Amino acid sequence: MELELVAEDLRFPEGPIAMADGSVILTEIQGQVLTRVHPDGRKETVAEVPGGPNGAAVGPDGAIYVTNNGGAFQFFDMGGLNVPGPTPPSHTGGSIQRVDIATGKVATLYTECDGKPLVGPNDLVFDRQGGFWFTDHGCSTPEGRKFGALYYALADGSQITRWRDHFVSPNGVGLSPDEKTVYMADTLLGRLWSFDIASPGVLADPVPLLPGNVVCNLPGYQLLDSLAVEADGKVCVATIINGGITAFSPDGSTEHFAVPDVIVTNICFGGADMRDAWITASGTGKLYKARWPRAGLKLNFNG
Repeated sequence: MELELVAEDLRFPEGPIAMADGSVILTEIQGQVLTRVHPDGRKETVAEVPGGPNGAAVGPDGAIYVTNNGGAFQFFDMGGLNVPGPTPPSHTGGSIQRVDIATGKVATLYTECDGKPLVGPNDLVFDRQGGFWFTDHGCSTPEGRKFGALYYALADGSQITRWRDHFVSPNGVGLSPDEKTVYMADTLLGRLWSFDIASPGVLADPVPLLPGNVVCNLPGYQLLDSLAVEADGKVCVATIINGGITAFSPDGSTEHFAVPDVIVTNICFGGADMRDAWITASGTGKLYKARWPRAGLKLNFNG
């Protein structure tokens, strides 16, 4: 797979969105901004987003919705590699926010669910009805981790539901082409989960003692980050340590596409044939573009 370097000097990029005009809008977690990267590599700030803007997606109203982890990571330079580390003592939780692309205005929609604060919202995906599934990654503490969860919420701020909790480190989330399955990557376990959807925004009851279906556990020490789904149903998950993108088939088989960064965090698809792939190489602060071997799944909403 040939990679084209589109932009660099990004402050831990994540959440790329392939826009209709050929640009990519992404988050810079460490920079605390939403940034538009033009095809020629030129960068402009869409909005200042204090905290830790992580995942991003266009909603049904054309605004960008952001999972903000609230500044859940301290960053360290390890020989030129920008590495996210422990949660700082100042961290109090995260939120779901709406960003008006035209004005840069940021509004906070959710900070809690049923009285329990959101810890570190990480990634989100909209369904055809205009609601969205999102993950809460949890965070680290000196005593251990605060667990994460999988949620569903409405874009108008009126309803939020915690569907599964007590996961180690929920990260990437995506929907199957028929929207009967929601996928969730667990970072520290190197595991891709799937959950059956009974109706829009509602998960089917789990089997006793089994919170979801295990698609695959990666061997050895590999960490999973955010993801995008292909039109054929394969789930492409950014992979850390074994830097690149791992494509999971629903049957559990995998293939790996290497990227020159050990901290690869996300991929999105766009272009006329949905085979243009943009990949965030966060450890080195770069955005790459590649021609993917298969078409990506077109998202329900775009800007």
